[in-house]
Amino acid sequence: MRTKSIWLRGLVTLAAASALVTTVPTSVAPAGAVSPTTTLKVALVAPSAVNDLAFTQSMVAALDSLKTSYHLQISISDNEYVVSDAANLIRQYAASGYNLVIAHGSQYGSILQALAPKFRKVSFAWGTAGSTFRQPNIYAYQANSNEGGYVQGYMAGMLSKSHVIGVIGPIDVGDAQLYVDGFKAGVLAQDPKATVHVSFTGSFSDVSLMASAAKAYVADGADVLTGSSQSVVGAIGIAKADKVAWFGTQWSQASLAPSEVVSSQIYNWAPVLEQIITGIRAGKLGGATYTISLGNNGEKIAFNPKYPLPANVKAAAKKVISEIVDGTLTVAQ
Repeated sequence: MRTKSIWLRGLVTLAAASALVTTVPTSVAPAGAVSPTTTLKVALVAPSAVNDLAFTQSMVAALDSLKTSYHLQISISDNEYVVSDAANLIRQYAASGYNLVIAHGSQYGSILQALAPKFRKVSFAWGTAGSTFRQPNIYAYQANSNEGGYVQGYMAGMLSKSHVIGVIGPIDVGDAQLYVDGFKAGVLAQDPKATVHVSFTGSFSDVSLMASAAKAYVADGADVLTGSSQSVVGAIGIAKADKVAWFGTQWSQASLAPSEVVSSQIYNWAPVLEQIITGIRAGKLGGATYTISLGNNGEKIAFNPKYPLPANVKAAAKKVISEIVDGTLTVAQ
């Protein structure tokens, strides 16, 4: 089995954990509590590199922050973009005494649906589609990425001089779909006459497809771009070369283009993981779905200090964030 085992370090403070629970579709009798000081074996199978500045890195960072305080022994298998290979790894982890196997990608859902009934004493977790498949040993997690998408889209509408904006997604599912929809809605709320190009490459990992889409949009006059997934490095390269503003999501992407990245929506999965780990230690192996959002600190907008963002744009963004958090503004899903 090809794995990379990492002993992770750090500490995180639980933030609004109770607000994370969205559904508990099924309940079962506890399978046996695990002492809070007993080492919990956790495996992460992820589709991209641990330092992808996107989806995988957000989960690795969350595990990193919890390792010491929650007594976790963690193994990581990254770059598992071939689903059949990922399925074999998930099965091997489940058969090797791991308490929790995290399949970090919407493409892995059918794998857990098939494996969970065969490993009733193992907890599985996956995202970001939100379904537990009514299995008592599957946890699900999702992101209200449309919220941060809306905020950044609103800023994009204020910053664009050409009124042409390009939005590139990987596959039209999960948090990628929500982010794209939210971003477009934010642009049009601020500038109803803007032209917002939207496309999906059909791949989470193909950097060249992202770059090609970005080139096409810039050629069409786009002066602001955004995109989702680990493949955005291709599009960010185009944004940097053509001096086009970029908005990131899932993790901070400012280091890739310090002068072009305006801000990034950053995921914090730590509160979700705390709920899952606490549940496992109490004998609850699954059956719950958790959601991160701007309101429960699972998501935040990180402004790039090196980007010369006008004060009025930043103030408008903070106002929109406040309205989403207090419920004044509801971003459609």
